[in-house]
Amino acid sequence: MTSCPSCHAAVGESEEYCEACGADLSPTVTAPGPAPAEAMDTAATDIDLTGTASTCPACGGEVATDGYCGTCGARAPKHRDHFSEQPAPWVAAVCDRGLRHTRNEDAVALAAGAVPGSHAVLVVCDGVSSSVDSDLASLAAARAARDVLASSHSRGIGTAVSLIAAIVARLGAAADAANEAVLEVTRNARRVDTPDVAAADVSLSPASCTFVAAVVEEDLLVVGSVGDSRAYWVPDVGDATALTLDDSFAQMQIAAGVLRTEAESGPQSHAITRWLGEDAPDHKPTTATMTLADPGWLLVCSDGLWNYCSAAQDLADLVYKTSATSPAAAEPLALAEALVSWAKAQGGQDNISAALARIQPG
Repeated sequence: MTSCPSCHAAVGESEEYCEACGADLSPTVTAPGPAPAEAMDTAATDIDLTGTASTCPACGGEVATDGYCGTCGARAPKHRDHFSEQPAPWVAAVCDRGLRHTRNEDAVALAAGAVPGSHAVLVVCDGVSSSVDSDLASLAAARAARDVLASSHSRGIGTAVSLIAAIVARLGAAADAANEAVLEVTRNARRVDTPDVAAADVSLSPASCTFVAAVVEEDLLVVGSVGDSRAYWVPDVGDATALTLDDSFAQMQIAAGVLRTEAESGPQSHAITRWLGEDAPDHKPTTATMTLADPGWLLVCSDGLWNYCSAAQDLADLVYKTSATSPAAAEPLALAEALVSWAKAQGGQDNISAALARIQPG
């Protein structure tokens, strides 16, 4: 041990900053690098979501180049219609087209360390259906944000407050990257004037999507959101918490005293006031933090799920009931699949995304 030249507090020989006053230090011992197990599995898990299945799920026949089965004539599902990610056993997500939409405009992107509870990134983006190429925008945004959050491990000057500030800064940079990815989708649409997408349509309604990201750094959770995709904390024991606040007309009504059930079922209940994209008023994410002291589930989802189960405790009861059906159902991937299936059983009126991390402190 040695002492800080500014405030004379005790500091380690490998420390670069004084935790007491924040002064720069000149370490005499090189700090050990992160263990290999802490590295996040990121872009290597990305799958190609273009095209359709090559084998018909209805009869097992071969799918022709036009996207229909050559044997029974059924339309082959697109890879984007239903996909999942699981970078580590304790983190997983499922994304589904639902039953009413013609395409899946939701997207998920994950990263996680191999050690449970070490490091994780969960991103969900929901394309705005009225905008051009919203499906392309949401996927590009989710993966761009994930890459920024997974590649940065800045921990500030070592204090809890500085770590939170560093992660909040990461979320801001991730939202910037996601927004730039959406802008690039719009620029690409303008370069190609097709019968389906005219340049005038792009100008009137450029690509846009919502954004929510959650970062787990051991016992610290920081979330950031733009729009109405959400993050929830569902502890095994105790009250569930909605970690995000919607940027929506419905939330404005709730803040004004309108009952949640009434506000979220009105004619403009899903009109959002902030989003990512060229015509966005502001894409700086609203952030929240919490300490993960107890076991539970981190759930990040689109409105395709919370449409049917909005209040935090109602959604928690659904998670408890679903995960209790069998030991296998309590695993992240199986639970995410079950939550998506439940939303489809309620009507599946929107695209559905559910991303989960199982938190087990200690």
